Amino acid sequence: MTRIRLIPALVGAAVLAACSKDGVQSIAAPTTGAYIKFYNFGVNAPGVNFYANDTKVTAISSTNCTPTPVPPNPACSSTGAESANGTVYGKVGNAGLYSSIAAAQYSFSGRISAATDNGLSVAKISSTLGDGKYYSLYLSGFYDATAKTVDGFIIEDVFPTQLDFTKSNVRFVNASPNSSPLTLYAKSTVTGDSIVIGSSIAYKSGSAFVGVPGAVYNLTGRYAGSNTAVFSLGNVSLSALRVYTISAGGDATVTSTTAVTRPFLDVTPNR
Repeated sequence: MTRIRLIPALVGAAVLAACSKDGVQSIAAPTTGAYIKFYNFGVNAPGVNFYANDTKVTAISSTNCTPTPVPPNPACSSTGAESANGTVYGKVGNAGLYSSIAAAQYSFSGRISAATDNGLSVAKISSTLGDGKYYSLYLSGFYDATAKTVDGFIIEDVFPTQLDFTKSNVRFVNASPNSSPLTLYAKSTVTGDSIVIGSSIAYKSGSAFVGVPGAVYNLTGRYAGSNTAVFSLGNVSLSALRVYTISAGGDATVTSTTAVTRPFLDVTPNR
């Protein structure tokens, strides 16, 4: 079986407490291979568990074991009782940690975690992962409830080789299927100065990482030639010496501020 490890997003450091619940392995040892994290940004998509070939690489432990259920559930003291929620829409699998797997060619899939249609693959994305490289996989597009399919893509996370102690490093990924190419601006809440993080980023694409002074920012994603914020997120703290991915997701045509499918920005640390 392919060995799967979960690692904190620190280059060259990967030590976690040993665990083997819910079919996802993490082993307290230095790791080699490739590293990948999983986003469920498929608009209206169900909760899923992600698989590399036929090996489960994301899952969520259930809270149904605390307190001890009556009658007892044997899984609570052995393999663990897995939640049927999976990685839900708008969230990142494995609490945002990378999974470490052997560098190889894979067919990745998102499979329904709920009891209804449990294990049904709604997306398949093939890619070859290189040794020592980092990747992000996104379920994206609009979920087809009839065909039970959704789109997806993988991009490589190419981290900067040199770090400025006063800056964070940030990139922008466009995972909103019906958006035009987006430019992401970060406006300091203190100075009022704006920084461009990614310019004219098309769907399924990402910018390079750029240095951003450690501070608190208001983020806006806009179309070319427009001052209207299609995507926005306020009071985002970007810490010096950290690395972040800011992703745009959701239906870019929705104007409601409460709709589940509204456009949104997600900020996930890479390390």
